[in-house]
Amino acid sequence: MKGTVALVRLALRRDRVMIPVWLAVFISLAASSAAATASLYPTVGSRVLAAEAFNHSQALVALYGHIYDPTSLGEIAMLKASGTGAIFVAIFAIITMVRHTRAEEETGRLELVGSTVVGRLAPLTAALLIAIGASLVLAVLTGASLVAAGLPPAGSFAFGFSWAAIGIAFAGIAAFCAQLTRAARAATGSAIAVLGVVYVLRAVGDTASPGGPRWLTWLSPIGWSQQVRSFAENRWWVLLITLGFAIVMVAVTYLVATRRDLGAGLVPDRPGPAQGGRTLRSVMGLSWRLHRASLLAWAIGFVLLGLVFGGIASNVSGFLDSQQARDMFTKLGGAKGITDAFLAAELGFVATAAAAFGIQATMRLRSEENGQRAESLLATGTGRVRWASSHIAAAILGTAVLAVGTGLAAGVAHASQVHDASRVGALVGAAVAYLPAVWVLIAITVAGYGFRPRAAMAGWIALAAFVLLAQFGPLLELPQWVMDLSPFAHVPKLPGAEFSWLPLALLTAVAAGTTAVGLAALRRRDIPA
Repeated sequence: MKGTVALVRLALRRDRVMIPVWLAVFISLAASSAAATASLYPTVGSRVLAAEAFNHSQALVALYGHIYDPTSLGEIAMLKASGTGAIFVAIFAIITMVRHTRAEEETGRLELVGSTVVGRLAPLTAALLIAIGASLVLAVLTGASLVAAGLPPAGSFAFGFSWAAIGIAFAGIAAFCAQLTRAARAATGSAIAVLGVVYVLRAVGDTASPGGPRWLTWLSPIGWSQQVRSFAENRWWVLLITLGFAIVMVAVTYLVATRRDLGAGLVPDRPGPAQGGRTLRSVMGLSWRLHRASLLAWAIGFVLLGLVFGGIASNVSGFLDSQQARDMFTKLGGAKGITDAFLAAELGFVATAAAAFGIQATMRLRSEENGQRAESLLATGTGRVRWASSHIAAAILGTAVLAVGTGLAAGVAHASQVHDASRVGALVGAAVAYLPAVWVLIAITVAGYGFRPRAAMAGWIALAAFVLLAQFGPLLELPQWVMDLSPFAHVPKLPGAEFSWLPLALLTAVAAGTTAVGLAALRRRDIPA
């Protein structure tokens, strides 16, 4: 463990922007939900009606979980945060762990650090301390923000620590996945795959009949988090399950880490072909090879999301029996009809996730430069703009694939239930309409990278800010000029709203111009810089 404290300080310095931004987003999400829901459900009767309608919709229970106390304002306010919010908390823990373990080995920085007076397990320990510490800080600050929003203190802190439990559990899972393979992207993908599995286990358990496999909920860290039942029973003892699971995962991880070679994974690499294929003869082919596995994993997840949203849409009217619920979904982006309002809101959520893929794919430029692989490529006849454009094209085309796949899956699922084939094209078009806004986020990342590799983080910062504006700006009744700062605010809320080409054309022009600025800056700076 020698050198652990120094590595913790180094990691905190490196993450001095990323961690506060993530925490700010989560805390704002929770506080905004609490503040906005109070006006939507002012009486106990309105809360009971909404909760009963929700609990009778199997599709919505599968997506978010149960409401255990129909009279509790806190349970209804934190419904979405305890479901989809939990996923992002897990992703935050996964990214943090892999960033300070396997990613450091892959780039060779850990070997350099290990040549000093640093113990073999110090980097892993430092990463765990950062991820677990950030989760605990998130718990305390989230609880305090909910109390400030007017929710009961006991339930507020129980909810905060239920989020921390997810972060701690997936910190352990990501730490183990980082030992399996020598590639950071593969480690992240493996941990996110586990996240998908445990989310499905929780959904199946929560929707099972009384004689069915309800015990599946107790096999999922997300299920454990929701079984704390904050704002209802506040079952603090459930957190001990997460603690025990995390201890076991960390112990196994340490055992594996002491028995493998530095830079190697527990799963051995397969030998590649003696000669590269035709696709590797061009810079675009190389870019495709680098991005294809990640794009495939994201595409599978997006298609599944589309199937879920499309299947839920036809049943959403059962949840919207109360006028308060109708008002909530209308404010979330609806224009014509409750079903269209729901689909528009969920496609907006999918668009922000697609933007995350686009930013991640674009930031491959930074990792290639930091890993000194870009220098070898640029030493040939390949120019900087051509090299960068290959990764930008992968990001743009990849987001288009995700949008079409989601819209197609949602359209097929919804059309099969309402027996209207025209819904397929409508939902594909609605998903594709968000692409210009997504490309603006890619362009911001390119512009930041063009001036300085570290400034590529501007894409993540912008995405966090735009998510807050898009999701909670209407609920908080922010001024229109503030809402217009987000590119997503200019996208027609399809299906249901009136379509207009002008805002999409302007967003595309903004994305193209910003990308051009970034590429021009890249031509004028040193590599590496």
